[in-house]
Amino acid sequence: MPKSGQPMEQEFLMLADHPALDFLNTEVRINGELVDLLQSDDDVLRWFARAGWPVDKASLNLYPELLLDIARGLRAAIHGAIEKYKAGESDNGIMNMFLFEAKSYLKLVPDNQGGLRLERRWEPKTPEQVLGPLMESAAELLAANDLKMIKRCEDAECILWFYDRTRAHRRRWCNMATCGTRNKVAAFRQRG
Repeated sequence: MPKSGQPMEQEFLMLADHPALDFLNTEVRINGELVDLLQSDDDVLRWFARAGWPVDKASLNLYPELLLDIARGLRAAIHGAIEKYKAGESDNGIMNMFLFEAKSYLKLVPDNQGGLRLERRWEPKTPEQVLGPLMESAAELLAANDLKMIKRCEDAECILWFYDRTRAHRRRWCNMATCGTRNKVAAFRQRG
């Protein structure tokens, strides 16, 4: 339980079916208020661990609180790139800058069947390198996916994004249990 005056640690929503969109969803609307779930470097590292890219905090001791600022900048860049690409425009400058800073490489590692597989590695020596897996994931989202399937929740109060992987590509809500149910109940009441 947090001490009086300290904010409660918010759980990250991982419902977008793509890590770059899940990262965009670290900004949420709670009771009508826009809330940024990233309030510290530790929050960024918690999100990365939740996404499957754990980072040793010791590697960042030279850059206190810089990771948060750069992560928020990357989130804004991803959001801007998605909006531009969906509008038929493109501006790759900021995205390419982040990709250049990611500094990843491939490494051969043994697999469980006695063979080899390729694994991408990042050396998290700088905040930009820590953000490398996310940046590469965002670039992959834009370059290798159908942009029509990147959608924003249709709930008027919701600002969350998702990638529509449904068979008919008619997903409308970030989460059926919350926004979907709320809208279906509202529609039912309106008809009745």
